[in-house]
Amino acid sequence: MPNLTDVLVIKSTPEMIHHWGWFVALGVVLIVLGIAAIARTIASTLVSMVFFGWVFAGIVEFINAFMVGKWAGFFLHLLIALLFGVIGIVFVATPSISAEVATLVMSMFFMIGGLYLLITALWTHLPGYGWQVANGAIASVLGIMLLAQWPISGLYAVGLFVGIDLVFYGGSWISMALKAHKM
Repeated sequence: MPNLTDVLVIKSTPEMIHHWGWFVALGVVLIVLGIAAIARTIASTLVSMVFFGWVFAGIVEFINAFMVGKWAGFFLHLLIALLFGVIGIVFVATPSISAEVATLVMSMFFMIGGLYLLITALWTHLPGYGWQVANGAIASVLGIMLLAQWPISGLYAVGLFVGIDLVFYGGSWISMALKAHKM
């Protein structure tokens, strides 16, 4: 069964194959940014909270409210945009407190979601359940570790996770570009 990278390369356009070098460059930049975020976790956490604040500032939902036009969901989208706007203002005004709260919520999701995944994997024994058991165990331990170090973990966890995600995201772009180049 082909993996996601193979499917993306198979469905890639000739322009993508022709400009594979730019995708390698994008991957390298993302990896460098990820390493920088991991090295400076507190700064990257605060930058992430401000960025999420602007995203939550309701800009996307506000635009979406006007895109649906006269549809019955206009006022619902507008209300959600206002709610996101308030949350975004709180994120931008107090990024360190927002990071602590986000870390507390993340630790609960990791802990509860990991335990659920672990128990259901052991209960159902679906094909590949060993990976699900490992995923559940790791997520649970990660949640417990974040919670045990909270609120201090709120200063570095978001930046660390964003950095790790950027490194893997950059690696996936490089992998896809090199497979496209082989075509």
